[in-house]
Amino acid sequence: MTLTSKALLVLAGLALAACNNPRGGGFGGGGSDGFGGANDGFYDGGISTGNLGDPNDPRSVAHFQQRIGDRVFFTVDSSSLSAEGRATLDAQARWLNANTQYSIVMEGHADERGTRDYNIALGERRANAAMQYLIGQGVSANRMRVVSYGKDRPVEACAAQRCWDINRRAVTAIAGVTG
Repeated sequence: MTLTSKALLVLAGLALAACNNPRGGGFGGGGSDGFGGANDGFYDGGISTGNLGDPNDPRSVAHFQQRIGDRVFFTVDSSSLSAEGRATLDAQARWLNANTQYSIVMEGHADERGTRDYNIALGERRANAAMQYLIGQGVSANRMRVVSYGKDRPVEACAAQRCWDINRRAVTAIAGVTG
């Protein structure tokens, strides 16, 4: 084998390795539980943007995210659902009960103020409040998981009230198709 042939093989191998997705793509890693691989606790942020569908199709993930709304907001240091948040979750519950093939991850978030540990705990309380509300509306608990990001994944990072307001949230992320 010539030096040129070896170099081309190495380049081809590197190109293929760069394209490899160790998470498996698709619905959160392709595990049989619809969340990640084989109940490994891995969550990659839900269905990829290529699988959203048409927002005009009431069964599509795009419709859920754009027309129903995938998030509820909270006041400072609170995990209590507002009337507006309950209305959004009511609509989410109707969609989830009509589309039982989907699993979800309820993400809890906080604004940048406070310690990391405090905000992780607060995000978890927020996600659990939203998840418990959905359970109360008939969504099966075995289709849901909770994850808290605390202040680690802001929608927008700035030291202003508008940023803090949009970062205090629970997001219902469509994680995959249940088995």
